[in-house]
Amino acid sequence: MKRCPICHRVESDDALVYCRTDGTALITDSLPLSSETGSGSFDSNNSEIETSILPHRTGANFGRSTGPTTLLPTTPIGTRASTRSRQTLIAVTLVALLGGALGISAYVYFTRNINAPVQSVAVMPFINESGNAEVEYLSDGMTETLINSLSGLPNLSVKARASVFRYKGKEFDPRKIAADLDVQTILIGRVIQRGEQLTLNLELIEAESENVLWGHKYERKSTDLVLLQSELARDVSNKLKAKLSNADEAKVARSHTANAEAYHLYLKGLFYWNKRTPEALKKSVEYFSEAIEKDPHYALAYAGIASTYVLFPEYSISLPRDAVPKAKAMARKALELDDTLAEAHTALGYALLTYDRNSAESNREFKRAIELNPNYATAYQWYADGYLLSTQQFDEALRTLRKAQELDPLSLVINAQIGLCYIYMRDYDKAIDHYRRTIELDPNWYLAHWFLGLAYELKGRFNDAVVQYQRARELNDDPYVLAYLAHVYAAMGKRDEAVKQITQMKEMAKYRYVPAYAFAVAYEGLGDKQEALNWLERSDEDRAWDIIHIKVEPFFDSLRGEPRFIKLIERVGL
Repeated sequence: MKRCPICHRVESDDALVYCRTDGTALITDSLPLSSETGSGSFDSNNSEIETSILPHRTGANFGRSTGPTTLLPTTPIGTRASTRSRQTLIAVTLVALLGGALGISAYVYFTRNINAPVQSVAVMPFINESGNAEVEYLSDGMTETLINSLSGLPNLSVKARASVFRYKGKEFDPRKIAADLDVQTILIGRVIQRGEQLTLNLELIEAESENVLWGHKYERKSTDLVLLQSELARDVSNKLKAKLSNADEAKVARSHTANAEAYHLYLKGLFYWNKRTPEALKKSVEYFSEAIEKDPHYALAYAGIASTYVLFPEYSISLPRDAVPKAKAMARKALELDDTLAEAHTALGYALLTYDRNSAESNREFKRAIELNPNYATAYQWYADGYLLSTQQFDEALRTLRKAQELDPLSLVINAQIGLCYIYMRDYDKAIDHYRRTIELDPNWYLAHWFLGLAYELKGRFNDAVVQYQRARELNDDPYVLAYLAHVYAAMGKRDEAVKQITQMKEMAKYRYVPAYAFAVAYEGLGDKQEALNWLERSDEDRAWDIIHIKVEPFFDSLRGEPRFIKLIERVGL
């Protein structure tokens, strides 16, 4: 009987020389073998080792041959053999430990990724593969509808439309997008419409590994689009492993209309609303109105009209008194039908602030919107730009805008508002640095050039300001830019150039709305305080949105001691 001095395995086959477990040379043991366990006691003093060349039986059972006989060479026994045995044992042990660790790690990683809920997602613009640009509204609208549905989920960060649509029409790298937007997962969709047949392919991708976590193909009739959107929201939320209450699940899968035709018209309205040009905004109202004709109880369409009308004065489409009362009426109608719409509360809050100057009620509407949809970036943006900045709550405004930016990191408008907050705080260096980086996001974004020019002018860098103002003017015909050009030309002593800009503004006012506030900026630059105050008082009479910022506007610092200006602030009431 022999045994291994390392693992103590006992062998009854005296022909064996080496241990079949670890290769160590066996030693002779005179104690009997236990028939039950295959092991036995041994005398530690017995250390005789046989070294002859003998047949070596292989197999799993002791003494039973299960394979060919192999002749093993004689190996000298001594320190070298013992060392080799120890090294072999250590190597085997390390491999076992490493394999176990890797197995445990793989199991933990696998189960974590399978079972853990996803905390953030970017729904990328669905790709229109129909070969028909006229149905682009469909792929865009389905994307935005899904974003809005998922935004209502608790404990899930859903990146806003403005950020994800920056990638529309571009090749993209999932890892880079994940880094840019700070998300774990990316949802990609491809839409094909052929007549009445609608096909949608979805893939949910884990950004870090670029693995497809889930994919599905939907084939429906175009008339079933409303039901399809509900199905998408439910399926995607389930794949994101969101733990939903019954109320949350109902909210996610909810359809705001059962009328497919009304829904298609709403998507068209949304498509043009997002273009943010005067002509596109007017067209969006037309489509939202047509959707309401098809379904008079379509609350989301009323909210769409409200969100459009509040922008009419800012885009020089109409006087505030001709648009904002309509916005309020549409927002209230939307809330009468459905008081859970964050979009309607946000539009109403902005109208109450800019037109009614009712800061208390406006504040409640904004907070209610954020409570209903914590992922709605526009609510944070309008709340900060309107209420918080106008009431000089700069730190809170900046925090709120940062939250909006977190939800919509590539939004040019939100980035522009952050820089404007620095300007109102009189931190012009930060504003300059911020707008330079904003322009890197999009060199053709006119608002960033305009506000960068403003920051340069307030720093006394007039030539740089002119360059930026002129670039903004090339990119957009906003009459405000003419007012700022007039202001900087006057500061440079170029009075004739300043007057020329004002003349252009007056000509423009014959066929479109030019805010009185813009004229006030131009005349303040010329040093004509009384004329500037005349235009500011007219702005107040117009109930214009921009005058709510007169307490923080740097250009009006020269007017703050004027009795008319002090009374004006009291009338504005903020």
